[in-house]
Amino acid sequence: MRGATWLLAAAAVVLALAGCAPGALVPGPSPAATQPRPDATATAAPSPEPEPAAAPVLLTTLAASDGLAIVDPDADEPVLDVVEVGQAPWGVAAAEGTAYVATAEGLAVVDLAARERTALVPYLHQPAEAGFGEYRDGGLGVAVSPDGAHVFVAVHRWPDPAWLEAYDVAEGAFTGSVGVGVRPFDVLADPDGEWVATIDHDSYTVSVVDAAALEAAGGAGGGGAAAPEIVRHEIAPFGNLGFAGWEKPHYAAITGDGRIALPYQGLVMVLLDPATGATERVPMAANSHSHGVTAAPDGRLVTVGTGAFGTATGAPGVSLLDPGTREEQVVTLERPHETAAIWQPDAGGGWQAVLAGGFTRDGWWDGLTVVDPASGAVREIALDGRPQAIVAAALPAP
Repeated sequence: MRGATWLLAAAAVVLALAGCAPGALVPGPSPAATQPRPDATATAAPSPEPEPAAAPVLLTTLAASDGLAIVDPDADEPVLDVVEVGQAPWGVAAAEGTAYVATAEGLAVVDLAARERTALVPYLHQPAEAGFGEYRDGGLGVAVSPDGAHVFVAVHRWPDPAWLEAYDVAEGAFTGSVGVGVRPFDVLADPDGEWVATIDHDSYTVSVVDAAALEAAGGAGGGGAAAPEIVRHEIAPFGNLGFAGWEKPHYAAITGDGRIALPYQGLVMVLLDPATGATERVPMAANSHSHGVTAAPDGRLVTVGTGAFGTATGAPGVSLLDPGTREEQVVTLERPHETAAIWQPDAGGGWQAVLAGGFTRDGWWDGLTVVDPASGAVREIALDGRPQAIVAAALPAP
């Protein structure tokens, strides 16, 4: 009897399957008899496509033109695109798929996925006219707040004082400013969001501003709220030699312990505590007039040396200095450069230093130099337009 029951059940299953379309798999009846039978002809909802990952790139301003170059140093054709941003671009910073470029005409806002400028915002202290070169009026250094809500731009307008202006990303406008030193080549934003600093080339100073107060200040002079407090630190290890001196600060980097690193002449690295004003001096052996500097993933400070100027008597090159151990690696180069960035396409992997050839004085050239610190190997990438400032960024998929 049990055998006959089993045969009847098996036959029922065969008959049920025989009624299906060839190859179709239909689930058996649910224990809940009241639920409707699934439609055998319905198709399953497609799985969502994963969003393409952003690609690592370098962004470099082309100071002799109106362009921002997007570069992949490892690609067969390294220059991926050039976006029109505005006359004589200087500093560049990037966050959340957007680049911000300080030009002589205003702050350019660039959609990196679309590779196009979406806005050119006038400064609160807009220059009367736009020019070219290191003495031109307009935006110089630029940095983005750690939350991406504000952009800080140093605006030079000779012979007036320079200004640090705060741009509100949500409002799409500049909302406050404060006077800083003379010709601020660079701007740094504290990773913890407490301060913003300008590197004031011709006044030998670092101006440190309370970030929250600057963001809250309204109008061209901070008239909407209390003017932000500013502290100026004179950093002149060879003395303040005036406008014509060579021993000035140019650019700076933030170290792992939160200090501001300023190289001078390839002879000394000054580490400034922005909260207390305390400094430490680390000797350097590069002996090459210092311009751009950036912090590497291993904590070393990568400094551009442009050659013999003032108290520096050596050749162009790049210094890789460990401020803790004071060990230094120097790679001599044939040409001067202006700034440096770190190229690390794989997080946690090896890195290289990439230097921009648009030195602000005679001797600049149209290209980038890639230096491998592990091997000392050097290679060049041609790039027209006098590449000046260079930073690492993530390029979203279009």
